[in-house]
Amino acid sequence: QVQLVESGGGLVQPGGSLRLSCAASGSIFSINAMGWYRQAPGDHRELVAIIDTSGSTYYADSVKGRFTISRDNAKNTVYLQMNSLKPEDTAAYYCNVQRVRTVEGFRDYWGQGTQVTVSS
Repeated sequence: QVQLVESGGGLVQPGGSLRLSCAASGSIFSINAMGWYRQAPGDHRELVAIIDTSGSTYYADSVKGRFTISRDNAKNTVYLQMNSLKPEDTAAYYCNVQRVRTVEGFRDYWGQGTQVTVSS
């Protein structure tokens, strides 16, 4: 059984920063890509950023230059550093890990979500 534990969300003023963390635990042999999605009320879930095993990254246009994704493979943890936050960044942020290899095979997993609210 693989569990994802997210942390780091909260309330921040426009222009502020937050750092999200997502740690995967369990009998994990390997994880392929790790990423962050977000969903605002009434909107569909959208990809924010993703990082593969080689460290290659992809960012949504709306966060390029402000957000940085990174991972610590030894800790099975992915981070999202969010700077220059804007009110439109307000959403529930979900961690996603892809092709997680365990004794049972390969599967994708989602975190429970952490709320980020940007408001003065």
